[in-house]
Amino acid sequence: MPVRVLLVDDEPLVRAGLRAVLEAQPDIEVVGEAADGATVIPLVRQVRPDVVAMDVRMPLLDGIETTRTLLRTMTDPPKILVVTTFANDEYVYEALRAGADGFLLKRARPAEIVHAVRLIAEGESLLFPASVRQLAAEYGDGGGNRAARARLERARLTERESEVLRLMARGLSNAEIAARLVVGTETVKSHVSAVLGKLGARDRTQAVITAYESGFVAPG
Repeated sequence: MPVRVLLVDDEPLVRAGLRAVLEAQPDIEVVGEAADGATVIPLVRQVRPDVVAMDVRMPLLDGIETTRTLLRTMTDPPKILVVTTFANDEYVYEALRAGADGFLLKRARPAEIVHAVRLIAEGESLLFPASVRQLAAEYGDGGGNRAARARLERARLTERESEVLRLMARGLSNAEIAARLVVGTETVKSHVSAVLGKLGARDRTQAVITAYESGFVAPG
């Protein structure tokens, strides 16, 4: 089955460019378009996309509120890929905090766009470690988020799980973490699943945001 994608952007040229890139792939299908977040919820229910590629800045309802609404109102929401002009935009960080699975720059090459959609559809998070650290340093509160600290304390991560979370926050993949810790990839997957479960995190992105917000990992 092809990956079903919904494009949400207030610029028709951006939507047309993304559609052309994605529909050139045999395993990806663009199932709809929207010009604003205000029309996304009913459209998602109608076309059932696997991934929503969504602009973070839109005139009526931005990508942040749209993400929050999707995750709050749907039992099985699609993956959300924020598409942005600037990686250091505060809106991007807020969208990740709200539950977006990753972000993609509008100037990305076609191959990068296709890779991002496939990665998100498979349940992986699309993180750019340097950018996320910069975002956390600029817009986070330096470990002052009480909710994030409480979430981490309640999780009671083991020493190995804590180590895995730190490496996740640096942007390492499961294979890279396995090589660093000299363990099997399946073992790392088990640790990652345990970390997500204990933190109540939807995916790796949310776990990494919690690590930064709680002060468990320093952004710098």
